[in-house]
Amino acid sequence: MSRADPIHSVPFKPLPQKAPDVEVERRDDGVVLIRQRHAMAPPARSIVHLLAERAAAHPERPFILQRTVDGGGWEGISYGEAMRAAEGIAQWLLDRGMGSDDAVMILSANSVEHALMTLGCYAAGVPAAPVSPAYSLISTDHAKLRHAAATVSPRVVFAQSAAPFARAFDTLRTLRPDLAIVTVDGGMGTIALATLTATSSGPAVAAAREAIGHATVGKFLFTSGSTGMPKGVPQTHGMMVHVVAAQEGLRDDDPDERPVPLSLEWMPWSHISAGNIAFNNNIAAGGTLYLDEGKPVPGLFDTTIRNLYDVSPMVFGSAPIAFAMLAEAMERDPTLRASFFRNLTHMAYGGATLSSDVADRIQALAVAETGHRIPLTTMYGATETQGVTVVHWLTERVGLIGLPLPGITLKLVPTGGKMEVRVKGPTVTAGYHRDPERTAAAFDEEGFYRLGDAARFLDPDEPAQGLVFDGRVTEDFKLDSGTWVSVGTLRPDLVAACSPYLQDAVIAGQDRPCIALLAWPSAAALQTLAQATPGSNPFDTLAGLVAERLRAHNDAAGGSSRRVARFVLLRDPPSIDAGEITDKGYVNQRAALTARAATVDALYAEPPGDVVVVLAG
Repeated sequence: MSRADPIHSVPFKPLPQKAPDVEVERRDDGVVLIRQRHAMAPPARSIVHLLAERAAAHPERPFILQRTVDGGGWEGISYGEAMRAAEGIAQWLLDRGMGSDDAVMILSANSVEHALMTLGCYAAGVPAAPVSPAYSLISTDHAKLRHAAATVSPRVVFAQSAAPFARAFDTLRTLRPDLAIVTVDGGMGTIALATLTATSSGPAVAAAREAIGHATVGKFLFTSGSTGMPKGVPQTHGMMVHVVAAQEGLRDDDPDERPVPLSLEWMPWSHISAGNIAFNNNIAAGGTLYLDEGKPVPGLFDTTIRNLYDVSPMVFGSAPIAFAMLAEAMERDPTLRASFFRNLTHMAYGGATLSSDVADRIQALAVAETGHRIPLTTMYGATETQGVTVVHWLTERVGLIGLPLPGITLKLVPTGGKMEVRVKGPTVTAGYHRDPERTAAAFDEEGFYRLGDAARFLDPDEPAQGLVFDGRVTEDFKLDSGTWVSVGTLRPDLVAACSPYLQDAVIAGQDRPCIALLAWPSAAALQTLAQATPGSNPFDTLAGLVAERLRAHNDAAGGSSRRVARFVLLRDPPSIDAGEITDKGYVNQRAALTARAATVDALYAEPPGDVVVVLAG
């Protein structure tokens, strides 16, 4: 669908956000500084203070809901119940003598009880440390779990239920035999969470809350570990409340007239986008959060679809892959389409670029259902920075990363032919926990955090049009001809060109004569092909379809920096242990190429390996 098609003349739903208003400073050495002129709203004192305010204002309002055990309905907690339970947990932690130098490690996925444990830590001034459940349940060696525990030295560990995490408990007890383990079911000799929530809170909890301020560490989050073991990043209450205040500074509506937000969340709380930004924004807005046990992978996305029949969110945020799967489902099901768009004000994607093809399909569905297009926004940031930039205006384009949030200074530094992104502001961490060497390397001489990404203005003469992601500074490479390949821009373009046949892909070619692609096929596409042609090999059929799409891409690509010469369809999924993928579904280019070095060699062998499809010489 081209930008000249009628769909692009249909108006958007209003987006109650202020228009861009930035100041740009250009230095003689090529460095560019960008700041938002809009002011940040006054920040709260802490997340627990925000929760206390909401609990006092509307104690009976539903806060977090999850499916009942039988799957037939929803159950959860109100704001008042959450506050009381958090204070009970806080008292239990304080009774054990725990404080700001300790930690509670959370092993399991999002749940009402996970939220209560986190909020109890906040109320006690004891850092929470949620880690990816994959560290415990999928990893075969528990290397990342042991590393995370060694980094934060937890005295208490929480998991939803005992049996699935028994092996992880054994691993952690070898590091600390006196570890206290809390579960909801209290199985296998663990402490039942009900023991903590039933504890009567006293003056110690009030004193602990009084001591909490912007410098207090609320939690530790761990990076993806794409360049080694995950780094522990302290998340202070100041960092968390300032990103809430920055977003509020861009709002252009009356707070007293806003409806109560309603959201459906699958993304893991062990990551910044869901665990901090979405979770804390929900508290600040007094919203109701429904927990989605689905994920954008074949089979599990059916759970998300089922939940969207029940829950019509005001905002839908997810990884780009979820939007592609959602578009396919809504194109087949008008009832789902009606439920999804019923309350929707805007959609937000993050972590990767949303392809224009998927965006157009979503907008066509929106227009068919509502008569309007739905605003698409995105926020760019990192575990170390919270949100950095945001698209807060109506735009035809996808692929923008927006402009700095209020209170943030963005610094673009010429590096290897690109502009490297660096950032400073009250949302940025002071450094890595117990890791002074990597902390020193992470900041430049002016105190700006180096994100390692590149960005450029969409139009250098009109900065207010926003910034475009320009790849990872360290991912781009040269072919043996000396031609640069921009991985960050080419990779999503290739996946989009092959839609809906590919799930994801990585690009090879450093110091090689041409670009080659390692691609994961879409499980849904394989299933459709298998049903359409019983008895045939769906991999072979899909490989032929992908080859057609890539040849069409090559015909319009221009030079060698964007032409794919060869590809292979990967039969095994990306590995968490090898660092190829996170539990949000984001594939790591560098780790995948390292883990699959033999496949890369087969791509470039002469003659190439049997599974390699050759598109050009």
